[in-house]
Amino acid sequence: MKNVAGSTLDAILALQLSVAWAGEGLCEPKRLDWWRTDLIDPAGGGYLFQELLPKTYEWASLEAVRSVAIAQDKQMRQSMAQPDQVRTLFFWGFAVDEQLSDRLLEHKRSGHSPAKVLPLPLDLESQFTKASFEEAMRIPNQLADFHVVPGGREIKSQIPEALELIARNLTAALLPLTDKYPLPFYRLGRA
Repeated sequence: MKNVAGSTLDAILALQLSVAWAGEGLCEPKRLDWWRTDLIDPAGGGYLFQELLPKTYEWASLEAVRSVAIAQDKQMRQSMAQPDQVRTLFFWGFAVDEQLSDRLLEHKRSGHSPAKVLPLPLDLESQFTKASFEEAMRIPNQLADFHVVPGGREIKSQIPEALELIARNLTAALLPLTDKYPLPFYRLGRA
């Protein structure tokens, strides 16, 4: 896989971080409760990150909750046949995943806040509402066409070439929201 443009990596990271943030469940008030964490809010784990890492705490807490989402995604994918042949918001294959991690590290070292350098669809410092999350994840005038299969939501269409479009489709397929992370995915090699 060739090098992915920084703007494309930023768009994917923005969606990953937004979904990871929204998936937290131990915060007050809880958000979607897809993972049992409270790593971002100043009254929870965010305070610890701010004390330990005063210059990079915003990035560190987002990176931590992203890691939890990646682990949950991986655990769910492992129950599927050929888990490495699917692409999810949190699993792009080694080459792209490495570029995403490198880009996140680059931003973390830049000294700029996530809101300044990423096209975040949500204000991660505001009060969470399901309605605002749904609006941010929805693709205007389009419904994600998927069918529910054992392990997740398989998007019916062939996987697009544009990584940013893949990411948008995967986040749109989170809707309608459920009590458990629905694991939207594309299967590689579909005709």
